[in-house]
Amino acid sequence: MTKKKRSYFRFYAIAKAKGIDLDRYKETLVLQFTDGRTSSLREMMSTEYEDMCECLQRGESIADHKERLRKARSAVLKRMQRLGIDTTDSSFTPVNEFCMDLRIAGKPFGLLTVEELQSLIPKLEAILRKPKIRNTQCAVSIPLIIRSNQLPS
Repeated sequence: MTKKKRSYFRFYAIAKAKGIDLDRYKETLVLQFTDGRTSSLREMMSTEYEDMCECLQRGESIADHKERLRKARSAVLKRMQRLGIDTTDSSFTPVNEFCMDLRIAGKPFGLLTVEELQSLIPKLEAILRKPKIRNTQCAVSIPLIIRSNQLPS
């Protein structure tokens, strides 16, 4: 299985458009978004890279981005709870299984961006608005009386 080569075009394009001196600030930016784990773009996880590009593009701080992400995740989890999905499981397995459905998000909950989470809210609201299907079949017992001197009709 070949590993997909990541393009760093987005990062360099945003830096050029914002006038960021990468010779001076690239290592610092990468260290901030990896919590000091690495200073190399290649060693960044894809979610860290996407978060960094998103913050640079919006011009917001890391704290602001994390707060937006926390609020979006909270809003989605609240709606999932109303749908009956167990969001208290520490492994997040039920939440991830629900999100992995292509009709919902197509990827695990932890990998969803702020925009994807915000686009998920209307989908969940629509599901909540749908009427629940009730089982209309009822078991009714009908007494059957057979008399020996009468023919069945």
